[in-house]
Amino acid sequence: MKKNTELNPQNESDFPLHLYHHGKNDRIYETYGAHKQICAGKEGYIFRVWAPHAQCVSVVGDFNNWNKESHYMQRMVDGESFELFIEGLKQYDTYKYCVTAQDGRKLLKADPAAFHAETAPATASKLYDLEGYVWHDEKFREETKNKNVFSSPMNVYEVNLLSWKRHADGNFLSYRHLAKELVPYVKEMGYTHVEFMPVTEFPFEGSWGYQVTGYFAVTSRMGTPHDFMYLIDEFHKAGIGVILDWVPAHFPKDEHGLYEFDGQPLYESSQWDRMEHKSWGTRRFDYGRDEVLSFLISSACFFFEKYHIDGIRVDAVASMLYLDYDKRPGEWVPNIYGENKNLEAIAFLRKLNEAVFLRFPYALMVAEESTAWGLVTKPASVGGLGFNFKWNMGWMNDMLSYVSLNPFFRMNNHNKLTFSMMYAFSENFVLPISHDEVVHGKCSLINKMPGLYEDKFAGVRSFLGYMTAHPGKKLNFMGYEFGQFKEWDYHEGLEFFLRDEYELHGKLSVMVKELNEYYKCTPAFYEVEDSWDGFEWLAPDDADRNVVSFIRRDRAGNEVIALVSFSGADTEDYLLGVNEKGKYTIVFNTDDKKYGGTGSVKKKTLTAVARPSHGKQFSIPIDMPRLTCIYLVKEAEAPRAKKAAAPKAPKAAK
Repeated sequence: MKKNTELNPQNESDFPLHLYHHGKNDRIYETYGAHKQICAGKEGYIFRVWAPHAQCVSVVGDFNNWNKESHYMQRMVDGESFELFIEGLKQYDTYKYCVTAQDGRKLLKADPAAFHAETAPATASKLYDLEGYVWHDEKFREETKNKNVFSSPMNVYEVNLLSWKRHADGNFLSYRHLAKELVPYVKEMGYTHVEFMPVTEFPFEGSWGYQVTGYFAVTSRMGTPHDFMYLIDEFHKAGIGVILDWVPAHFPKDEHGLYEFDGQPLYESSQWDRMEHKSWGTRRFDYGRDEVLSFLISSACFFFEKYHIDGIRVDAVASMLYLDYDKRPGEWVPNIYGENKNLEAIAFLRKLNEAVFLRFPYALMVAEESTAWGLVTKPASVGGLGFNFKWNMGWMNDMLSYVSLNPFFRMNNHNKLTFSMMYAFSENFVLPISHDEVVHGKCSLINKMPGLYEDKFAGVRSFLGYMTAHPGKKLNFMGYEFGQFKEWDYHEGLEFFLRDEYELHGKLSVMVKELNEYYKCTPAFYEVEDSWDGFEWLAPDDADRNVVSFIRRDRAGNEVIALVSFSGADTEDYLLGVNEKGKYTIVFNTDDKKYGGTGSVKKKTLTAVARPSHGKQFSIPIDMPRLTCIYLVKEAEAPRAKKAAAPKAPKAAK
C-alpha cells in the first residue's frame, strides 16, 4: 500500500489528497463524494471515498440492483482512497458504498461527503448537483462583510425547523413553505438572526439532529439542498442572518454512518478511553487524525461557501475539551502533562476557527462551552480557542434558578442576579435561553415563573427586560415569545393559537416584538459590551427589595437606565439613585397595559430630586410595580438663552 508520505504535492491531481492527509484540506467536498463529470466524452458521476483499512470498495445502488460485485472502485494514488466513474447516472439516483473489511464483512455505508440523502428511515445517499441555484443576497452579504459584529445588535431566535409549525396532518413544513411563513414572522418580531438546530442529515428525530450521519447534507425531510438555499436566501433578503447548529463532538453508531466506516475505528478514536460518549451512546471523533480534521473543517466551511450561512454554533465544546467529561475516575487517561485537557481537541478547535476566519472573516463562530474554560473567545496566539462568541451558561443557570424562586426567597439569592457582572467582559458572550432549558421537566420559560397566571406573565416580561439590557448578545428559543406553557415537543408544532385566542399571550407577543425593536435601535444596549465603559451599576445590592438598576452606554456617551423589580410586591416611593438631576423619560415599561401589565405607572416623565440614594446625590422617586422592568432616558436640557450684552456707550468725540 502506498503511504501518504509518498504523495507528490507538486502533482496537481495529488495536491488535494496531500492536504487531506495532512489535515489542511478545508474543501474535501470538491474531491470526495459524488460529482457530475464528463469522462472520455461520456456523462456520469465520479465517486471517491476514504477507506484505508478496506480490502476493496464497490458502489451499489438502484442503478445496478444493489449488486455488491459489479462496480468495484480503483485505489487512488494515496493507497487509502478509492474512486470510480459510472456513466449514465442522474440526479436523485440512490447509492451506497459496499466496504469489504479486513475480516471479510461487507458493510453498506452512506457516502460521508454526500450532498443529499434519502428521507428517514431510508438511509442511502442521493446524487445531487449543488450548482445552479441563483442567489439574490448580494446586498445583505456585502453589508455583513462590512459590519463589526461585536458592536452590532445580535438578537437570535433559535428554531427547530421540524417543529416550529406542522401541517394539520402532522407532516413537516418544507423549506420553501418555511420561507413563506417563518421568514416574515422572524422579520415582524424584530430578530436580527435565526439559529437552526442541526439540519445536517440525521436518522433519529428524537436526537433533535444532534446525532449526525451526513456532515455535508441538509436533511431531506423538508426538501432538497436548493430548497434550503432558497430558505437562507429569503432570510438574507429580509435582512436576517442565519446561524447553524453544528455537531463536531460525536456521531451515532448507526450502521450506515461513520461508525467503524471501513470495519474498524476510523473517524472515531481507537483509544479505549476516548472512543465513546457512553451516556449519549455515540462515538467521539479522533481529533488526532489529520483526515478527520480535514473532514470536520471542510464540513464547516462547506456551509459558509455553498449555503451562504453567517455563523456556526459549535455544540458540546466542553465534551471535547475535557478527557474526563462525563467519566468517573479510572475511565480516562491523563494527557502527557498529567492533565484532563484534550490537547488534540484544543488544537482542532483553534485550527477550525483559523480556517473559517481565513476564508470567511465575517463569520460568527459561537461556542457552546458550559464550563469556566478560559480564553474561549481569544485568539490562539494568546492561548485562546479562537471563537468570537461564547454562550454564557453561567448567567443562564443563575438567572433561571433565581426567577424560579418564590419572590420571598429571592433576597437570599440576590448574588445570582449580579454575579455575572464579575466576569461579563472576560469573553464575548451570548446570553442563551435555549431549547435545552425548556425540555425534560425543566418547564417552559413562562412555567418556570412562580405565582398565579398573571404573575407568570409579569415574571417573563421583567426577566426579558432585564436580559435585553444586560451586556451580551441575546438568544431565545421559539415559543417563549408568546408564553407557551407546554414544554417544547419535537413531535409537534408550537401552540400559536395561544397568541391569537388568549389576551395575555397575545400581549406578551406584542411586548417581545416592541422590546426587540427597541433593542435594535438603541446602541447603548449593544455597542460597548467588552468593558465597563458600557455599563455602570446604580444599585447592585438592593437585595431586600429584589431590585437592581444600572446604566448602559453607547460609544457617544448616550445612556439608558434599566430599573428592574423582581419583587412580589409593589414598592412605593422607591428612590432610584442617579448621577444627575433633571427630567427622565420612561421609554419602555414592561408593566404597560398593552403588554398585559397593570399600567400603574402613570407618569411618563419623572424628575430627579436632591434626595440621596444608593450612594448617589440625586434620586428619582417612583412607585415601582412588582415584577417590572423600566428603561429611562435623561431628557436633554434646552440650551439657556445667552444674556444680551449691554450696549457700549459711544466714545466722546474729540
